[in-house]
Amino acid sequence: MALVARGSTARGAERTTDPDAPRTPDPAAERTPDPAAERTTDPDAERTREPAAERTTDPDTECTTEPAAERTTAPAGERRTTDGGDRPAPTASAKRAARKRRRAARLFRFDRDFGARFVAGADEAGRGSLAGPLVAAGVLIDYANLTLRDRRALGYLDDSKQRSCDEREALYPVVIRAAARVSVTVRCVRGIDARGLHRTNLAALARSLERVAVPGAVCLTDGFRAPQCAVAHEAVIDGDARSAAIAAASVIAKVTRDRYMHRVADAYPGFGFDGNVGYSTPEHRAAIVERGPSSLHRRSFASIAYSQLRLG
Repeated sequence: MALVARGSTARGAERTTDPDAPRTPDPAAERTPDPAAERTTDPDAERTREPAAERTTDPDTECTTEPAAERTTAPAGERRTTDGGDRPAPTASAKRAARKRRRAARLFRFDRDFGARFVAGADEAGRGSLAGPLVAAGVLIDYANLTLRDRRALGYLDDSKQRSCDEREALYPVVIRAAARVSVTVRCVRGIDARGLHRTNLAALARSLERVAVPGAVCLTDGFRAPQCAVAHEAVIDGDARSAAIAAASVIAKVTRDRYMHRVADAYPGFGFDGNVGYSTPEHRAAIVERGPSSLHRRSFASIAYSQLRLG
């Protein structure tokens, strides 16, 4: 019994000298060839042989402790690196997307610097076109209730002229969802000819801004102050490239007008309204010379194209 007690305090020595020792290491000998035990005692072997099982059962571990294994198994075209494999090299499209997000962030910073919860912006589309209506829009952003989802979705917001047609169409429902209020004002060709383009433009901007403004809101217009506007506002030069609220309004105005011109293109064949949406292009001017101006063309617009065509 005394020998057993000493063995319990010096178990390693007892296994080497006790004749019964073969029974003690025998389970260990059975465990040694066990693959599970081999993976448990050899972490490197586990990562090499069982990457799929590890990612399935512990996704966090994959991201934080096994980046090298992840890069090894990822497609080479998506994981090119410039620093020995520690960090992915951004692609050209990723760089462009990052630049767009930085521009959008500057637009939002401009608005937030006013220190107001509500910022309203107004902008127009179609002021420089030869044909079609003038469309103004107003957008009110409630920065206190703008969700993280909406902020991320508006990450590509910019002056609508800097976005493709598809990009504007994608932004349109995002702006509608994120905005607290949206208004659209349309002025037809005959109204433009009767009142003049500039007066019509200012009146449309004023009307759009009035319809979205709330007490305490900072109200902004793109480029021009609207003297007859009932709410106090500030004109921002190149506002659609500086303010998120004005940029959002420019998207609404541009998409609304372009959709209209696409719809009526078949009613005015030969002028290419589905492509030029009423703006001056060589093909559009040639069509006016050949066919004469349509009822959708502005007669009062002081365009060089019209004077060259002797239609002014």
